[in-house]
Amino acid sequence: MTQKRIGQGHDLHRLEAGGPLRLCGIDVDAPFEAVGHSDADVGIHALVDALLGAAQLGDIGRTFPDTDPAHADANSADLLWEVHNRVRSLGWRIENVDLTIHLERPRLAPYASQFAARLGGITNVTPYRFNIKAKTAEGLGPVGDSAAVAADCVVLLTKMGR
Repeated sequence: MTQKRIGQGHDLHRLEAGGPLRLCGIDVDAPFEAVGHSDADVGIHALVDALLGAAQLGDIGRTFPDTDPAHADANSADLLWEVHNRVRSLGWRIENVDLTIHLERPRLAPYASQFAARLGGITNVTPYRFNIKAKTAEGLGPVGDSAAVAADCVVLLTKMGR
């Protein structure tokens, strides 16, 4: 019998002048960067949160607390690698990832295949299992004002067994 679980993740970070903007492990040319305790990669953070939720392992804040100096300036790709290995060790595998990044500018659609390839490389999961979408906020709220970047992610995990 195959077991299935769905996890959902969300992340949001403030933007400040500078650059580049790291998304899904790739540096995107932008006049600003996300600010956070780690590298503030909202794409990976939302994915990590979704993986942890689907595997019933809590959330990113409990797994990598921002009060722990060991996680300061952490590379989110390393966090994803660690969490994915933990999830796999429990017998779960990624069936599908649907990730939406919310950013007013620059337009991210041209990066979608690069993002999928990078996430696949970090997790050793074929990139076709990653669907990446980009949305603007049509000038509304902190994302629309280019004050923030956000991401939402849904993950389907499967486990073969009894």
